[in-house]
Amino acid sequence: MSAVAPDPAATPPQSAKLVNLPNALTVLRLAVVPVFAVLLLSDGGMDDGRRVWATVFFGAAIITDRYDGLIARRTGQVTEFGKLADPIADKALTGTALVGLSVLALLPWWVTLAIIVREVGVTLLRFWVIRHGVIAASRGGKAKTVVQALAIGLYILPLGGLLATARWWVMAAALVLTLVTGLDYVYRALTLRRTSARAMRAAAARRAAGPAGSRTDTAA
Repeated sequence: MSAVAPDPAATPPQSAKLVNLPNALTVLRLAVVPVFAVLLLSDGGMDDGRRVWATVFFGAAIITDRYDGLIARRTGQVTEFGKLADPIADKALTGTALVGLSVLALLPWWVTLAIIVREVGVTLLRFWVIRHGVIAASRGGKAKTVVQALAIGLYILPLGGLLATARWWVMAAALVLTLVTGLDYVYRALTLRRTSARAMRAAAARRAAGPAGSRTDTAA
């Protein structure tokens, strides 16, 4: 299990400007989503050329997801807009890809629903525990993101034969990582709330007993 750690993205945005490179990359990723959807769904998914282009757009958007947060943290350009828009852009991109693949009957609906429910659930958990702290991404969570993106990319490509079979195994691995890390996040979120509530009660008790405790120590 990963320890609870401070996240620079959760700190106040200081004097960062709203218009900056990280936010521009996030907005670009949001703008790519409808273009990607059109390319993927063109001609009922039968246009191989457009599916290849859809893969290119998807891959480019995934790359911006990797670097917008990294740039924001390293250059002190974290903003409230970025903290809100970044996860929305992520879910919009992956959700659109998964739903599109299921609409085209390339991916079973139960796989799409399982992944989307997990992603939305984790997002809601983040809001639920935000006043208690931020849970750092685990290695499993990072691996999930990479494998999930790879699996989706392979499904978008017009593959056949052994490659089409292989992508199912990649998606199976992504699904397992998605569910396991989701359960891990639930456990850590509950632990964070429990320990945070205990710490707040202890701090309140110390404040309440502080003056009396000081008088007793003086008398002794």
